[in-house]
Amino acid sequence: MVKPDGVQRALIGKILQRIEEKGFKIVAMKLALMPVEKAKEHYVEHVGKKFYQDLVDFITSGPCVSMVIEGRGAITAMRKMNGATNPVDAVSGTIRGDLAIETGRNVVHGSDSTASATREIALHFCSGELVAYKRIDEEWLYE
Repeated sequence: MVKPDGVQRALIGKILQRIEEKGFKIVAMKLALMPVEKAKEHYVEHVGKKFYQDLVDFITSGPCVSMVIEGRGAITAMRKMNGATNPVDAVSGTIRGDLAIETGRNVVHGSDSTASATREIALHFCSGELVAYKRIDEEWLYE
């Protein structure tokens, strides 16, 4: 997901370019304002933490671009591409390392496991919104 700060800073195209150049397939994408109730459900694992309300307030402060990315090792690779949650700890070449400065404005969100991805995809997309297709370059991406 490109968070509100990434959308406001016009970074959507740069982030999409990195994803596509890596070889991953975008099978769903939408620009939307996240309702508060959906944001609370999105961040449910942080309920009770001191920063929970800040997360909810920020993610609902402007439009986000939610995406479903497919490809071998997509979750692990996207986590590496995103970089450390705190941009100060994110290495150069990662999205956060190159484009963010503070944890509360770290430009992107990525699922941390298959279970989280499954939950988050269901939260943001209906099954009919995911598009199955084969990229023309897949035979050149995978052994």
